[in-house]
Amino acid sequence: MDFKLSPELDALKRTMRQMVNDECIPLEPTYLSNPPRDGVDDGGPTGIAEAVMGIVGTLPQEDWERLEKLSKDTGIYTAHLPEEYGGGALGALGHVVVDEESHRSIVQLPTSPVPMMLLGACTPEQEERYVWPSIRGEKNYAFGQTEPQAGSDPGGMMETRAVHDGDDWVINGTKMFISGAASADYLLIQAVTDPEKRQRGGITMFIVDNPTPGMSFDPIRIWTNPTKAQQFYVRLDDVRVPATAVVGEAGGGFQLGQRWLVHHDRLLRGSMALGILTRALGMAIDWSKQRVTYGRPISDRQAIQWMLTDVYMDIKALRAITQETAWRADQGEDVRVEASMIKYCAAEWGWRDIDKVMQIFGGIGETLDMPIPHWYHMLRHARIGGGTSEIHRFVMARGLLSGAVSWEA
Repeated sequence: MDFKLSPELDALKRTMRQMVNDECIPLEPTYLSNPPRDGVDDGGPTGIAEAVMGIVGTLPQEDWERLEKLSKDTGIYTAHLPEEYGGGALGALGHVVVDEESHRSIVQLPTSPVPMMLLGACTPEQEERYVWPSIRGEKNYAFGQTEPQAGSDPGGMMETRAVHDGDDWVINGTKMFISGAASADYLLIQAVTDPEKRQRGGITMFIVDNPTPGMSFDPIRIWTNPTKAQQFYVRLDDVRVPATAVVGEAGGGFQLGQRWLVHHDRLLRGSMALGILTRALGMAIDWSKQRVTYGRPISDRQAIQWMLTDVYMDIKALRAITQETAWRADQGEDVRVEASMIKYCAAEWGWRDIDKVMQIFGGIGETLDMPIPHWYHMLRHARIGGGTSEIHRFVMARGLLSGAVSWEA
């Protein structure tokens, strides 16, 4: 059994590590000292990439442009995409390896904001209008699934409806906690089109241009981004879209969304936590050797040593789980249950570990000029966003009790 990455992927990982060290980490002081404000054009990446990262700072536009050029010149920008869409065809394993390196910095290299759920599901006209501009970074999107009463059980509780009216569809309903919605060029809206079937063939996905008459936004302020709203209510009042706005087949929208969530939300939560924790552990080790109390560095204290080793063990375990699951996904296996496990472990272990790192740093670890409190926000939010930890435990339990997964080697 060979537990090493392929030479090509290992080389890409090392290249990415060097770029993050040389180009991204040095920009963190500027980024963190300039929090964004509502009503201000902050430049930089927009849409789903910001939503995952959280908006904690800003950079001059020329810095974002330089980073984007670097990402495109090296192929990182589209490395996660299939070859037929101009990508590097890294697969799931390559994606988590590169994504881990990216998350070592609070300032991330821009990557193509294309919604992966659209790849292979769109008509040629939809690809020309939405997919290719998104690949190039000319358009960004927001994903509209969650509702006020349909967060953890979107399929069973979704209330947004779409009904035929002539050749069009008319959509009514409210979405909630939709990241980047107001600034998105288009939204991918899930709506019930067959109340009897619901998630089993009765939920359709629509591409809705922004702006479209009848669609409005109300900001939601949350503690992870207190200075600028990044999540929104999306209100749909008789929003009329043509039949050509349907993505894939009518009734197949829920499956499209879940396929995206398994990989690009749950699996990548593992690489996100790994990138954060790997950098944070290195910072904590260096600090513990420098910080002196009562005549000795705190690295001599058993309490500090045990916190460091706790973080190290979680990193090793999470990386093994994440990379194995990604490899299995590349073999075509159904990894829905394992992806929920990764999402759960990344959130729960990541939160407890970044809390220990903050404790090692003491008061310095709470200062907003350090990445640590921002990482704390992100990892604490991960226990709720993308499905609560309790819901993902339910998914795992259902897989075990149904026999869908095995606990034996």
